[in-house]
Amino acid sequence: MKPWIKRTLIALTGATLVLGGLSACGHRGDHRHGGWSEERVTEMRGKAIERVSSKLELNADQKQKLGLLADEMLAARQAVKGDSAQPREELKALIASDRFDRNRARQLMEQKTQAVQGSSPKVIEAMANFYDSLTPAQQTQVRELMDKRRGWRRG
Repeated sequence: MKPWIKRTLIALTGATLVLGGLSACGHRGDHRHGGWSEERVTEMRGKAIERVSSKLELNADQKQKLGLLADEMLAARQAVKGDSAQPREELKALIASDRFDRNRARQLMEQKTQAVQGSSPKVIEAMANFYDSLTPAQQTQVRELMDKRRGWRRG
């Protein structure tokens, strides 16, 4: 496999781990009340960064790059979520009548796809900058954690 493909796959997998950790925290509790407040998101972002930093023993520069990655991932998440305060209601509206609203579903899908396409380069660049800043030992540790499929929450 070509090195740049391998790095991209590792970067995307690592980004998935970080985003998964951040979004997993978002699946507790507050969904009934319209989601988390900005303060709660900021708090959980900090906890996730501290957890990853502790596991990998990151230096200040690496920790700063991880913070930038988290910021880009949260921005991408917000872009995909869109302006809607109640995205679940938009999905429910697709099946509100006896016919599925195909046109609105296509519009929603196009909006989400454009959001992913628009934010992906920044997320990939932030992930690459973070991963490339890791020492070989830290990179090995990330790969081992991914191979175990355990992530940082259970480790």
